[in-house]
Amino acid sequence: MKKLLIALMALSSSALAQEHHPLEGAWDLTVSMENRNGGVSTAPSWLQVRHSGLRTLTGHFVGDGGSARPIAEVFFKDGHVSFKIPPQWEKEDAYLSFEGDLKDGKLTGTLVKPNGKSMAFTGVRAPSLLRTQAPVWGKPISLLNGKDLTGWKALGPKNQWVVENGVMKSPASGANICTEQKFTDFKLHIEFRLPPASNSGVYLRGRYEVQVEDSYGKEPYSIYLGGIYGFIDPLFQAAKPSGEWQTYDITLVGRKVSVTLNGQAVIVESNIPGITGGAMDSDEAAPGPIMIQGDHGPVEYRNIVITPAL
Repeated sequence: MKKLLIALMALSSSALAQEHHPLEGAWDLTVSMENRNGGVSTAPSWLQVRHSGLRTLTGHFVGDGGSARPIAEVFFKDGHVSFKIPPQWEKEDAYLSFEGDLKDGKLTGTLVKPNGKSMAFTGVRAPSLLRTQAPVWGKPISLLNGKDLTGWKALGPKNQWVVENGVMKSPASGANICTEQKFTDFKLHIEFRLPPASNSGVYLRGRYEVQVEDSYGKEPYSIYLGGIYGFIDPLFQAAKPSGEWQTYDITLVGRKVSVTLNGQAVIVESNIPGITGGAMDSDEAAPGPIMIQGDHGPVEYRNIVITPAL
């Protein structure tokens, strides 16, 4: 009798076990989309799928802009995956539709945006970026010479960035800007100043946005100052009022990020799940530049110093 009871308990336990699904995990996507000139270009995107209970799949999706969006249910049958999510920053009321197929460890399919445009995508599993050894730091490198934009390049047809008296300024919304040099793991010191209600961002490896926003007096939230946009909330809000110089000290090793804002640790060794909206690409295993957002309003930066890992 005792052996029978143990067997029944084991059977019951196995029936309730939450098993790993072949679609689960993070996926780095590349989307083909029509550009302003009528040609075809690519944009990065990201998908994460997890199981909830016995059979339901849920997830998060990042498009070419905006923050990570929750997916209430991801449907998967016979290798075909699909879901729909409501609009975020789009003006249209229609849902974004995702249809794809998982074959040989890769995703291929079609996105239909709320405006009705259909775009093909491909996807590969995102790398873990796990580091097995602590970094050995090299020498600090000043990324701003204080006189001009040497070492930087604007990411748009019109460059509004200028350097005056040691400060790199974007006086109005325009192009983003990035370093010509690329980095893998690093420590970054960067100082910034915003007028009221303005917005910018510092993209680590050109893929992970540390938010820069006029957030004084706001609750801690990933889309406000101190957060990894759409993913990681700061522990508390350490913002200064607009018009004051503020400081970030950021360490990125693999996916593990630590953020100190104005001398206070607001994120401590947290894993960044994937790329954030506005990323330059979705090739997470590759080194990337420091990119600064210049398309959301006026902003100033100074004393930009990076210490790369050897």
